Amino acid sequence: MTATTDQDAALRIASGRKPFVEPLRLGERLKEIRLANQWTLEDVSQRTGLARSTLSKIENDQISPTFTAVQKLIGGLGIDLPQLLSAPRVQTRTMGRRDLTRRGHGQQHPTPTYEHELLSCELAQKRMIPFKTIVRARSFDEFSEWVRHDGEEFLMVLDGEILLYTEFYEPLQLVQGDSIYFDSDMGHALVSVSEEDAVVLSVCTRSENSP
Repeated sequence: MTATTDQDAALRIASGRKPFVEPLRLGERLKEIRLANQWTLEDVSQRTGLARSTLSKIENDQISPTFTAVQKLIGGLGIDLPQLLSAPRVQTRTMGRRDLTRRGHGQQHPTPTYEHELLSCELAQKRMIPFKTIVRARSFDEFSEWVRHDGEEFLMVLDGEILLYTEFYEPLQLVQGDSIYFDSDMGHALVSVSEEDAVVLSVCTRSENSP
């Protein structure tokens, strides 16, 4: 390292500046936005007033856009500055998994209050747990304690009507087609209030500690 380089590094440290700042990779981000919207360079040119050759050079990091060009990109593409300056998303390769569950062929798991049918049971390492439930309970008194588990839950009533009891809210009546999203570590319980047992679809997030 030369004396000049040492001096430059010392000045940067003394001034409080970091010796290295990762580049914004604005060109890569611009291309990502363009492709996500299925725009051609000509489309972006017409929207922003910037020449196609200029846009191509920006995307390929051959030139850095001026402040005026950045303003035109933001205005023409209908985005804000943080969107343009955020780092490009890391492309991950999909595994292409799928798991079909035919009607009535889920894994049965009856309880005194519910009759669960676990869905997509053959798929390991999934992030969500889907299941269909026949709600047998007719009174909150049938539960000896709150139902609670880690994560979050989405619930939709497929048939009938239920009362959703939660420890922090008044009971909530849900009818066919209604849905709700809630923190499932909050105590909760479902009770059928329709003539026939209600049927609900639930999707729970899997705990990070689950195998």
